[in-house]
Amino acid sequence: MSRPYRWIVACLAAVLATFTFAVPAGATPPGIPSKSTAQSYLNALTVATQGSTSGYSRDLFPHWITISGSCNTRETVLKRDGSSVVTDSACAATSGRWYSPYDGATWTAASDVDIDHVVPLAEAWRSGASSWTTAKRQSFANDLTRPQLIAVTDNVNQSKGDQDPSTWQPPLASYRCTYARMWIAVKYYWGLTLQSSEKTALQSMLNTCA
Repeated sequence: MSRPYRWIVACLAAVLATFTFAVPAGATPPGIPSKSTAQSYLNALTVATQGSTSGYSRDLFPHWITISGSCNTRETVLKRDGSSVVTDSACAATSGRWYSPYDGATWTAASDVDIDHVVPLAEAWRSGASSWTTAKRQSFANDLTRPQLIAVTDNVNQSKGDQDPSTWQPPLASYRCTYARMWIAVKYYWGLTLQSSEKTALQSMLNTCA
């Protein structure tokens, strides 16, 4: 290949790399079940009156814990759910791009991103986790195997708080099917209960799945 052609190919590659970088990578936690599997899980979950938050504290769900080397759970999810993420020697993200599937926003600063507990810690407490050991609550709060942790826009996560799907759903309606499947999978695996209104909302969200 002659020098001019090599130069043209190099320029095209640079342009394509720019376009590739601009496309956000969607946060995709592991273990999201299919619609049919989520439906069977939902059918199997126990419906019960919601428990009290008496005695609840986030400190009873220790997080974020060290996962590997100097990387804790938050930093691990930031790397998993972002694109072109660069970290320093302490595993803190110094650059990258994060697409929040809850609202469709893209961020380039890790400080604009929260790691959402799909099933909030207080909601888990009210649904059965109050009787767990601290060790089990720690496993729940740092669960990287189920679809329990996801990188999203910080103020969207804060607006969710500890609400269940009967009172809060992702602003981006097209993501609600996925969100319901995630929520159901987490509650099923961890043996947590559902409120009647929560189950109704989850069923409506599942019905939107293709």
